[in-house]
Amino acid sequence: MQIRRLTYFDYRKLKKLVSYLCTDDNDKLAKSIMEEPVGFLNAIMPLSLKFKSESFILVDKKEILGLITITTTPGNPHKINITRLIFKENLYEIGKQLVDFVVQKFGSKGALSFSVIIDECHDELFNLFINGCGFRQCASETLWKTEKPIPEKSDLRWRYAKDSDAKKVAQLYNSELINMYKPSLQRYEKEFQEVFFKGLTDVYKMRYVIEDENNILAYFSITTSDNLNYILDMTINSGYEIDYNKIINIMLCEIAGKKRAFYPLIKQKKYVKNSEKFGEFLQSQGYKPIQTQQILVKDFYKPIKEESANWKVFILGENQVTQG
Repeated sequence: MQIRRLTYFDYRKLKKLVSYLCTDDNDKLAKSIMEEPVGFLNAIMPLSLKFKSESFILVDKKEILGLITITTTPGNPHKINITRLIFKENLYEIGKQLVDFVVQKFGSKGALSFSVIIDECHDELFNLFINGCGFRQCASETLWKTEKPIPEKSDLRWRYAKDSDAKKVAQLYNSELINMYKPSLQRYEKEFQEVFFKGLTDVYKMRYVIEDENNILAYFSITTSDNLNYILDMTINSGYEIDYNKIINIMLCEIAGKKRAFYPLIKQKKYVKNSEKFGEFLQSQGYKPIQTQQILVKDFYKPIKEESANWKVFILGENQVTQG
């Protein structure tokens, strides 16, 4: 068996692997995974300059048995995110080999931590990553939706975020983290700046701030990877009373100005100080929680835990939504 980078010539083999998933559109899924021409350029870049996701496959006798996709964190290449994991039913060791492969490969290039976001109902994936690959449960996020979003103009004063705001935004974000989550989830200034290859990245992101006398009181963002589903995320200084509804309406109007049909999903970060208050607000406004995701983290220098013998994994990634 061999683990190597996915190439354009693997399309038919990949389509065969994906067909076992019985999704609504296997061909579309396979095409979305395939490397684009710029993928080769991205592959030879150092961690600090990578701008797209990368996929690796485990091949045995010309058949693809599994696939894993990773991406670096914009502004912090030392943090690697595992965004997709696919392998045939009962081939649990394949999944473990793929995860261990990317940890070792990118760890040798300078990566210090790895993370994966898993739906809370996927017990099998927890067994794979925690018991098999040495990840630990860190925090969680919940996505909320509304059936019929109606954008309304807001009188709240806001502006588009600039790279020069990054330091203050990072300070705001880190100050709002609950203390127990800070070691794993704190973010750096560069993570709030525009990426160098913005037009070639897998996601599109719009960023905004609300300020008062040169102080950033709120930072919020809109992120999409398919121009249909949009993640609305906000970080607000817990010492100020700012109307959540007004911020949400700003983002809805921004999307509506570009798209006629879209599905907004609001992120509730369970690891920030105002999480409970924000959840109560969303519930009172008729929003419905549709998915709670667990954030699992592995520090490269920590030993791998003992392997579990009862894994049963199929796919990770296609029901995940890009973070804002």
